[in-house]
Amino acid sequence: MSLEERMRSAVAALLHAAGESQTELAAALGVSQAQVSRRQSGTAAWSLADCDAVAAHYGISAHDLLAGPTRAVEALPAGRRRMPGRAASASVPTSAARSAAGDGAI
Repeated sequence: MSLEERMRSAVAALLHAAGESQTELAAALGVSQAQVSRRQSGTAAWSLADCDAVAAHYGISAHDLLAGPTRAVEALPAGRRRMPGRAASASVPTSAARSAAGDGAI
C-alpha cells in the first residue's frame, strides 16, 4: 500500500470511527467538502500540511496517521470516538428529533 493510499484509508477510518462527515472534517481544516472528497478519491493529493492538520484535528500524531488506518484508529482518543448508537454525520436533526425537542424548524 502506498503512502497516499494509507493516508486516504486512515482518513476514511478516522471519519468513520469519529462519526464525522467529510463536510465536518473540511470545516475543521478550513477547506471545502469538495477538496476533501478530491483528496479522498485520489484526484488530488493530501499535502504534508494537510497531514499535520488532520492529525491535530483527531488528536493523534502524524506518524500514527501515516502508519495506516489501524494505527490511526487505535491512537484516536476515546473522547473523539463515535458514541454507540450515534449515527455518523448526525449534525442535522431528524424531524422526529426536532419534534421531540419541540422545534419544527431546522
